[in-house]
Amino acid sequence: MTTSMFQASVPVFIRALNNLAGILEKGLAHATARKIDETVLLNSRLFPDMFPLVRQVQIATDTARSGAGRLAGAEFPAYEDNETTFAELAARIHNTVKYLETLQRAQIDGSEGKTISWQSRSSTKSMQGQPYLFNHLLPNVYFHVTTAYNILRHNGVEVGKKDFLGP
Repeated sequence: MTTSMFQASVPVFIRALNNLAGILEKGLAHATARKIDETVLLNSRLFPDMFPLVRQVQIATDTARSGAGRLAGAEFPAYEDNETTFAELAARIHNTVKYLETLQRAQIDGSEGKTISWQSRSSTKSMQGQPYLFNHLLPNVYFHVTTAYNILRHNGVEVGKKDFLGP
């Protein structure tokens, strides 16, 4: 049985991002109930050299959107990284999921051997489609979703494994 590149990417990204949206909702509820300025949580980080919560969400959505778009050979929207509220981050996630839902199985299946190139902060990188998905995209999306979860958990937001895994 062959692995569907579409099934291993788009539905997985959508699930992770929808679960992240639910985690952020709990973060906002926590801040509201305790009268904490939401920017305190949005700018929180686990360690001084790590990105804050807001950037973790931006990177998770960027990775899912651009990665799936590259696999599909499709244009993908660029977003400004200017979110300053939980509501703006929720809208970013929602817009990313809406974009992912436009991608079709036929656009992505068969991309296993396709050369994918992208610009990182320091250089142009290239990988074949399957290692790009399994060794770059999936680990990065999960890393940044997990880190966002951990930042909120570290700040007392009552989230657990079920929130991360989703329904």
